[in-house]
Amino acid sequence: MVGPITNPLEAHMPKDVILTPEGLQKLKDELGVLSTERRREVAERIKEAREFGDITENSEYDDAKNEQAMLESRIATLQEKLRLASVIQAEELSTDVVQVGSVVHVKDVKTGKSVKYTIVGSAEAKPQEHKLSNESPVGRALIGRKRNETVAVKVPRGPARKLKITKIDVGLK
Repeated sequence: MVGPITNPLEAHMPKDVILTPEGLQKLKDELGVLSTERRREVAERIKEAREFGDITENSEYDDAKNEQAMLESRIATLQEKLRLASVIQAEELSTDVVQVGSVVHVKDVKTGKSVKYTIVGSAEAKPQEHKLSNESPVGRALIGRKRNETVAVKVPRGPARKLKITKIDVGLK
């Protein structure tokens, strides 16, 4: 028996990029710098490396061309993210339910430790700054939940952590 027919392109279909206005601006700024200043710098490196003579055995030239390829790849990635971006606006958020853009205050049921997380799209996630992706285990567990609810979050080792939502704020200005 043959399984269901699926679209092989679906695996390569890009997903929406959810950004805050601040995250959108950071991506635009980075793209601006890369596509102007950095492109000029890399082009100058390639030009200088060519002047060293035979490019077939010129490591400076190879290094500059590799840098150019990585730069163009990053520029293409940023352009794609901006093309697919959905920007979360502060007026669209509420304090009733956790969503991307929310600041969620949680208390670990076992340890009693309180933590504040900002839920962001994966493009802006910075766990060290308590900015969690909506696709992370904790982010997924919190999305759609309300104040005073307790969620269980699977962790790599040990039993699931239980987090109680104590407060939901709008994280955007």
